[in-house]
Amino acid sequence: MSDWFVYMLRCADASLYTGITTDLARRLTEHNAGAAGARYTRARRPVTLVYQERLPNRSAAAKREQALRRLGKAEKERLAAG
Repeated sequence: MSDWFVYMLRCADASLYTGITTDLARRLTEHNAGAAGARYTRARRPVTLVYQERLPNRSAAAKREQALRRLGKAEKERLAAG
């Protein structure tokens, strides 16, 4: 089994996008260049990785992703700032 990551990207319009993956480098490349990137980020390129968290499985990653999406803008910005 491989680890899963929940991540946040900073888009060119300064918005934040949250997602999950097993391969951060591949997914970042997809968001920035490929048609496999999310529709949201395709219109807001380039994107940069601002937050990542390793989780043991897909279920945990999906739950954490939903928790991050429910955070307010200020809380998300604190996480993105490190």
